[in-house]
Amino acid sequence: MKCFGSLFLLFCLVFTVGAAEKLQKIVISKDAKGFETKDGKPFVPWGVNYFRPEMGWAPKIWKMFDPSSTRKDFERLRKMGCNCVRVFLTYNEFLTSPDNVNEDGLKKLDEFLTIAEEMGIYVHPTGPDHWEGLPDWAKGDRISDEKVLKALDMFWKTVASRYKGRNVLFAYDLLNEPSVPWNSPQIVQKWNSWIDNRYGGLKKAVEVWQIEYYTISNSIVPPRDSKSLKWLKDYQEFREEVATQWVKRQANAIKQSDPNALVTVGLIQWSIPLFISNPSMYSGFRPSKIAPYLDFMEIHFYPLAGGAYGYQSHEAESKNLAYLEAVVGEIYRCNKPVVLAEYGWYGGGTLPGSKAPAATEEQQAQYCQKLVERSQGWVCGWLHWGVFDHLTAKDVTRYIGLFKSNGEIKEWGKTFEKIGKELPGKRIKPPEKTIPAFPFDSAIIDVSAGRQYFEKYFEQFK
Repeated sequence: MKCFGSLFLLFCLVFTVGAAEKLQKIVISKDAKGFETKDGKPFVPWGVNYFRPEMGWAPKIWKMFDPSSTRKDFERLRKMGCNCVRVFLTYNEFLTSPDNVNEDGLKKLDEFLTIAEEMGIYVHPTGPDHWEGLPDWAKGDRISDEKVLKALDMFWKTVASRYKGRNVLFAYDLLNEPSVPWNSPQIVQKWNSWIDNRYGGLKKAVEVWQIEYYTISNSIVPPRDSKSLKWLKDYQEFREEVATQWVKRQANAIKQSDPNALVTVGLIQWSIPLFISNPSMYSGFRPSKIAPYLDFMEIHFYPLAGGAYGYQSHEAESKNLAYLEAVVGEIYRCNKPVVLAEYGWYGGGTLPGSKAPAATEEQQAQYCQKLVERSQGWVCGWLHWGVFDHLTAKDVTRYIGLFKSNGEIKEWGKTFEKIGKELPGKRIKPPEKTIPAFPFDSAIIDVSAGRQYFEKYFEQFK
């Protein structure tokens, strides 16, 4: 019996190691245009942002973590060609204190990674976010507050050390859709220092900005609709420096613990300010400035040209596909692989709280397929937003899934599976056309510059 027990343990060990070794480390391809496995085979990230249905809004991913259901979901997704899942980490599960990472949260992530590993799916975790609530110390400015930045340094060093060498980790995403606040006590303090370094004091800055001193008596931060473009230009440049240092600091923390880890950040689409209502809507995360500190670029995209797309007309569809090309074409200029880490649109219902018409599942499938086809070349990986329809959601997530909330597959799920069995494993060819350079310096201070650029591009697109 002892001999049998030893053989059994040896078998279990070999089986476990073998399962862990099924996934090879993903690296940037030799031509720096995409990804490949360590042995040189092309890898196309094709997957989803993962959370289960009816877990509240926002979803309580970790507080309601169900390993058994997750395993079943992953098994089903893998059969559909999915090879990567992006998942949100949260403050109230992983970082309730600025001094240590919660071991209970890490144990759940351990189990999540093990399940994914066994199913042959890579995991793409984001940095801590607010989905499951925020501790008091993190409720302010999480981009500029030094207390939060030190906590994030500690978080990434802990996580990157713990999972160093785990091939199941595709890459770390520093945060979902970060944006530099327009105004906060921490921002004002850094802005004052920036002015002193640039101009040697506020009075000299005011002379350059060509504004009256009394204009800033109540707030040194320019109004969102400021008519002083020089003031706005300096402030946007300052915000970009804050964003760049934020990226550099966290990327360095990860690389110190795991030099081979891939790092990126999931940019909101108006990080390229084509359609913004005022300059403060620009995130401050200019792709070309943060790219040197990242291994690849990530962007999110939803069809919002001229308002929320409601499948109204061929013209509206074309306008949103042109918008897509302009966004991914501009971020492609960074000369790094680009992943579309969030995309999708509704089907089988309507947008909650809006006048958007109901859309069929077929319309959703056709739109998403066109999006993948149109972005291919500039983009070399796609992660759809949401696995299931999420009926408690207050946005497009309500009807965005591959599956209905009860698990029944939708038309887009069927198309997703078809693409998922054809696309991964192929080398994505570079785009056949180039996109005219976006007028960044003008668009971040004058919203009409972005609109004029798009109108001109749309004429070419048509």
